[in-house]
Amino acid sequence: MKIVRKKKLSLFPIMIILGFFLFSGISSCDLHKQRKVIKLAHGLPTDHPVHKAMVYMANRLEKLSEGKLTIQIYPSGQLGSEQQCVELVQIGSLAMTKVSAAVMESFADDYKVLGLPYLFLSKQHTFKVLNGDIGKDILLSTEKRWIRGLCFYDAGSRSFYTVSKPIHKPEDLKGLKIRVMKSKTALEMVKAMGGSPTPLSWGELYTALQSGVVDGAENNPPSFYTSHHYEVCKYYTLDEHATIPDVLIINEKVWEKLTKQEQQWLQQAANESVRVERKLWAESVKESLEAVKKAGVEIIIPDKSLFHAKVAPLYKEYEKHKVINDYIIRIQNTHE
Repeated sequence: MKIVRKKKLSLFPIMIILGFFLFSGISSCDLHKQRKVIKLAHGLPTDHPVHKAMVYMANRLEKLSEGKLTIQIYPSGQLGSEQQCVELVQIGSLAMTKVSAAVMESFADDYKVLGLPYLFLSKQHTFKVLNGDIGKDILLSTEKRWIRGLCFYDAGSRSFYTVSKPIHKPEDLKGLKIRVMKSKTALEMVKAMGGSPTPLSWGELYTALQSGVVDGAENNPPSFYTSHHYEVCKYYTLDEHATIPDVLIINEKVWEKLTKQEQQWLQQAANESVRVERKLWAESVKESLEAVKKAGVEIIIPDKSLFHAKVAPLYKEYEKHKVINDYIIRIQNTHE
């Protein structure tokens, strides 16, 4: 099957993994009971709230389907990086994965709007947008590329953390190499604030921080803590510049092979796991901030308006992009 996407993807590490799946993201076992097993892989550790939510989803699906449909989870990057798992899902060798919405930008322009800094007014505003028609439109925007979004998970707000220089205002980012996801929006945002964006995979980041390849990064509190990046970075600036959700995706062909009833069970289990994940996430943010502070990290609460002002021109630029600008208008017209 030919991969269709906007940018060329590296498939070098994937060929080995493909053998594991025998070119099938969904398999049947115990034919007498017609039990179907859906394979889901992701790069998060097992103590991460999003992983726990997916475990809940798997258990809930097992119960809803009375054992006819189940999810087998491979966490902690067992089957490749986040980018590699998306590639596997697209070609149907893996049924499902969890990915940052920022990574999905290269599959559909619709996802770019979610990476814009200071887009959402509050947590309530974020959830109303993602739960509603706007969220549904974005989730289904990649169907023509054989990927279907099932739901969004809360991934909090992203903030800067650095090894040796505290960030109190945007000017402090000047000359610093800041790791970002492979997202055009993230690159433009860090540049607008004065930093030097450096795309790196998540798995490479700890060593890159330790060796000085990058001076800092940006992410949410649970990821900062569970990744152990706080062991290297001693400054965490809660500027909360972006609220980019995670998205649970499934191969479109795998989805179509499920019966209507099975699709309903899976979607229901996914939707219910969203509510569980949001509660776990809120608890994890509090615990993570307390833990890194106890470990000696200085938590900085800056004037967010200074950072907001630096990225305002990005919105002006996207007025030329009809798809993104239409989403911006719809989101701004969605009241809390």
